[in-house]
Amino acid sequence: MTTEANRVAWVDYAKGFCIIMVVMMHSTLGVEKAADASGWMGTVVAFAKPFRMPDFFMISGLFLSRVIDRDWRTYLDKKVVHFAYFYALWLTIQFAFKAPQIAGDGGPVELVRAYALAFIDPFGTIWFIYLLPIFFVLTKATRNLPWQPILVAGAVLQMANVHTGWVIPDEFALRFVYFYAGYAFAPHIFRYAALVLKHTWLAVTYLAVWSLVEGYAVFAGYSEMPGIGLALGFIGAIAVVTLSTLLSKSDLMAPVRYCGKHSLVIYLAFFLPMATSRSLLLKVGIIHDLGWVSVIVTAAGVIFPLVLYWAVRNTPARFLFERPLWARLGVPRAARLVPAE
Repeated sequence: MTTEANRVAWVDYAKGFCIIMVVMMHSTLGVEKAADASGWMGTVVAFAKPFRMPDFFMISGLFLSRVIDRDWRTYLDKKVVHFAYFYALWLTIQFAFKAPQIAGDGGPVELVRAYALAFIDPFGTIWFIYLLPIFFVLTKATRNLPWQPILVAGAVLQMANVHTGWVIPDEFALRFVYFYAGYAFAPHIFRYAALVLKHTWLAVTYLAVWSLVEGYAVFAGYSEMPGIGLALGFIGAIAVVTLSTLLSKSDLMAPVRYCGKHSLVIYLAFFLPMATSRSLLLKVGIIHDLGWVSVIVTAAGVIFPLVLYWAVRNTPARFLFERPLWARLGVPRAARLVPAE
C-alpha cells in the first residue's frame, strides 16, 4: 500500500490526468452516440487518444521494481487478488444495472451466459483492472530475462494491429509495451522528471512542439499507422510526465492530484453517474451544445465516485472501495481493509 509520505507528486498528477481523460472519453463518446451527433469535445478526445491509455499503463509499471522480488504469495495478493476482488465486485454492480435489458433481449439463459462470459472477456468499462494483473504476473515471471527482447516483442505486438474480437488479447497487444517500458525504464523516467524541475523552459518547449506534432498526426490521419501510433504513445506519455512534473511545483491543480490519488475509486464507479447524467441532460434538453453536455457528464463521472467514497469510507459499505480481510491471501498482520489504490 502506498502511504501519503512516500507518494510522488507528479505521478499522482499523471494518474489524475489519465483517469479524467478516460472518463472524458467514455462520457463524450456516449453523449455523441446517444444524440447521434458530434460536439467539440470529440476533438479533444481524438487528440488524447494516442497517449491516454499508454500513459496510464506506463505509470502503472513505474513502481513495480519495488515489489517484483517479493515472494509469489505476497505478490499475487497485492497485484492479482487485489484487482480481482474489485473486478468481481464492480462487474456484478455494473451487470445488475444492465441485467434487465440483457434478460429482456435474450432471456434468463443469455443473462447467465453474459455474466459468466464477463469473467473471461471483460465487461463494460473495467477491462483495465482485468488486464493489469496479467501484466504484473507476466513481468514477474520474466524478470530474470533480458529486457530488450521483451520490449521489442511488445513493440511488434503493438504494431501488429491485432483484432481478435476479444478484449484481453487485443488490448494486451496494444498496451503491454507501455507497461513494460514503465517498469524497465523507471529510473530514467524519474531522472527525466527531476530534470524537468530544473529546466522549466525546455520542458515547456517540449510540450509546445509535442502538441503540434500530436495534433498534426491525429487530424491528418497518421496517428494509428504502425510505428507512428507506437511513437505517439511514448512521446505523449512523456508529455504527460512533463506537464505533471511542472504542475507538481505548486498546488494550483491540486484537485487533479487528488483524482490521481483516488484514480481506481473513480475508475470503478464512474459508469453510473456518467450514464445517469447523460440520460438526464439529453432528455431535459436545456443545454444544446453537446460539447458542454460532455463536459458536465465528465465532471459527474469524476466527482460522484469521490463523493461516494467519502460517504462510505467509515461505514460497512466501505467494502465498495476497500478490500476486506477475507479477500486476502494469508492472515494479515493488522486487521484492516486494503484501499482501492
